[in-house]
Amino acid sequence: MRFTLESKLVHRDLHEVLVVPSGGGRGRPLLVFLHGRGSPSNANLSQPLFNALHDLGPRAPIVFLPDGGDHSYWHDRAGGRWGTSVLREAIPAALDRSHADRRRVAIGGISMGGFGALDLARLAPSRFCAVGAHSAALWFTGGDTPAGAFDDADDFARHDLIKLAGARRAIYAPTWIDVGRADPFARADTKLMSELRAHGVSVKFQLVSGGHSGWAHRMPRYLQWYATRLRHLQVRARPARAHLRRETPIFRQSKGWPSR
Repeated sequence: MRFTLESKLVHRDLHEVLVVPSGGGRGRPLLVFLHGRGSPSNANLSQPLFNALHDLGPRAPIVFLPDGGDHSYWHDRAGGRWGTSVLREAIPAALDRSHADRRRVAIGGISMGGFGALDLARLAPSRFCAVGAHSAALWFTGGDTPAGAFDDADDFARHDLIKLAGARRAIYAPTWIDVGRADPFARADTKLMSELRAHGVSVKFQLVSGGHSGWAHRMPRYLQWYATRLRHLQVRARPARAHLRRETPIFRQSKGWPSR
């Protein structure tokens, strides 16, 4: 199911994709899966994805593939409120169209999308019941980042996931991080895993063979994990209200996705 979202937050039309089982998706959980840099929203449509969903049968989630542009890194920045758009425009639109279970929403992504999934789960800790970061694009310093990933040093600091995770419990949902041993992000991903675990986050962590690739072939394992987390799990951890006010001022009652 393809649809165009006329975003008021990023000031452009976004080309979104929903993968819904035949017969409709009413009551099924929703997996929001974010693409990597330089890829379109349909980049992760692959035969392994469809095979995995088929094999999961009634346990298969609806998969939502939003459009994050070329290098938005899925966060609010000078060029548009990309993170807010996912949370307040894209996901509500996907829920409305698919009739998915609003209480069971997971988020994951590849590379840039892995960064985005972690960052959005940090900013919206009561929204997601599982988080996946597959070869997440993470850096220790702003100087390590590629051109276009962040606006400036202040923008990087606001989304420095490793530093933020070291300072507080940044994510509350069960999390899966996997990365290739030869991936340039392996050290940073491993460090984030350590910081999250130190603050009590349940993290499944895997170092796999190879570098920054191979996600399509691992898609069946990803979907099996998401489906297991989503089968009965609803969002349980809720930070203190003061934490929510400080970290997520963007959240209000939004059409199609009630505040929790």
